[in-house]
Amino acid sequence: MKPFLPPSLDDLERMAQRAWATLPAEFRTLAGDVIFRIEDFADAETLAELGLEDPLDLTGLYTGPDLTERSIMDPAQRAPMVFLYRHAILFEWISHGDVPLDELVEHVLVHEIGHHFGLSDDDMDALSDQAGD
Repeated sequence: MKPFLPPSLDDLERMAQRAWATLPAEFRTLAGDVIFRIEDFADAETLAELGLEDPLDLTGLYTGPDLTERSIMDPAQRAPMVFLYRHAILFEWISHGDVPLDELVEHVLVHEIGHHFGLSDDDMDALSDQAGD
């Protein structure tokens, strides 16, 4: 019997790409040039900047200017990036136990893209609550 192996970075990358491809075309067009990165954990510097001690507390992160802050007059900036952190996502997936992994990956991805659009966590929670009504 082959031992069970957790999904790899490449596996989560494929899930994120599939999730991205299923989003409405208008959404993807508006999101533009966002780059996706899958890493095992957030680095110590990122955790410190966010005031987090446990890397399992951070499943994803958006970095870069959001669309509400960009201007054609600004000098070239770093490309906006969405990081998905594999170990934290797997920990959340196992902890909840009732959400398919690909759906959790999609949720984290969409949440971080929401930051690209300038939405706060509270904004996204409110939208999620409205969608659930």
